[in-house]
Amino acid sequence: MLASTVATIATPLFTRPVFASEDTIKIGILHSLSGTMAISETTLKDTMLMLIEAQNAKGGVLGKKLEAVVVDPASDWPLFAEKARELLTVDKVSVMFGCWTSVSRKSVLPVIEELNGLLFYPVQYEGEESSKNVIYTGAAPNQQAIPATDYFLNELGIEKFALLGTDYVYPRTTNKILEAYLLSKGIAKEDIFINYTPFGQSDWAKIVSDVVALGADGKKVGVLSTINGDANIGFYKELAAAGVKADVLPVCAFSVGEEELSGLDTSNLVGHLAAWNYFESADTPANKAFIDEWHAFIGNDKRVTNDPMEAHYIGFNMWVNAVTQAGTVDVDPVLDALIGQKFPNLTGSTAELLPNHHLTKPVLIGEIRADGQFDIISQTDPVPGDAWTDYLPESAVLESDWKTLKCGMYNTETKTCVQIKSNY
Repeated sequence: MLASTVATIATPLFTRPVFASEDTIKIGILHSLSGTMAISETTLKDTMLMLIEAQNAKGGVLGKKLEAVVVDPASDWPLFAEKARELLTVDKVSVMFGCWTSVSRKSVLPVIEELNGLLFYPVQYEGEESSKNVIYTGAAPNQQAIPATDYFLNELGIEKFALLGTDYVYPRTTNKILEAYLLSKGIAKEDIFINYTPFGQSDWAKIVSDVVALGADGKKVGVLSTINGDANIGFYKELAAAGVKADVLPVCAFSVGEEELSGLDTSNLVGHLAAWNYFESADTPANKAFIDEWHAFIGNDKRVTNDPMEAHYIGFNMWVNAVTQAGTVDVDPVLDALIGQKFPNLTGSTAELLPNHHLTKPVLIGEIRADGQFDIISQTDPVPGDAWTDYLPESAVLESDWKTLKCGMYNTETKTCVQIKSNY
């Protein structure tokens, strides 16, 4: 079974600094530890515990110990909102790190905007959003989905596209953007096949058969996958069972990384692709140190690292630096200090937090190896994240700027702030 193991915190080899137990800064960790998304999110909880422990070993923040408050929203989207409210009003956390799916993030949005909380969101998403109270450390579409599509078009010569996704907001919005982008590139509408399946989908025989049939006319077919969670297990197993080889029908996944592949026999998946901003196979001193720290913390040299882990690593360190600069954990001064923060990523360049609350991130295309790791076959310089896509007319006129304009949805034609609070 493909599953993340809940880590036992290893006894550190260093001497802990002494703090007053009642004088702590509480950090909320809002990740599913059960349900369909536990396969992906449990590791992010463990990552946060590692980062918090390491920061405490360095003296904490503002002379105070960081205290993790872990909750389990259990892959239940309304429960994410309840747990976020609990973290902010009962536990009095100063910041939250959490969510994976966009539906969970959107469930949390009204709560953190009402209570002026702060959420660091570490996963690639569909864009079309910019909240004052969210720092988006994962990729926007122009930092993952669009470059992956360009790779299919320009490098692989794909002529027909199957856009396969789980049935919720991230795949639907991303595929709406990708369809518009493909049409602008001259791909005919009838050569774009779009299909959605529920969370936890297990029977993929007919869908894979339908995708294979798309190539009956001789055109080269490629799959862009926004399938999320444990549904990927059945999807990849069915690809293997159907004998779908990457050289004939390549799949590029946006939500499958090292963690999701770690329990699969990947020998039949060699050559299929994923687009992220980080892979464990990145050969840099910073990445080696991060992997070594992870293995030491988790007590298991076989546990992999992945892209959202790096996003939490960058986001957490930017938060620590912003709090230190602001001299407080109060949300508004910290938000002001966050914009413009720079921190080295793990792939050899530097991340910067932009006024739209998105990061600059390199785009990496990885090819699945037999050992479940990825060969990095394409890597760009850092790309600025775009909150509003240029490929949908209603979004192309929008700009997000929380530094000067103090607006996440500014209409550049009418010169007005459409809205401050989120209802999109």
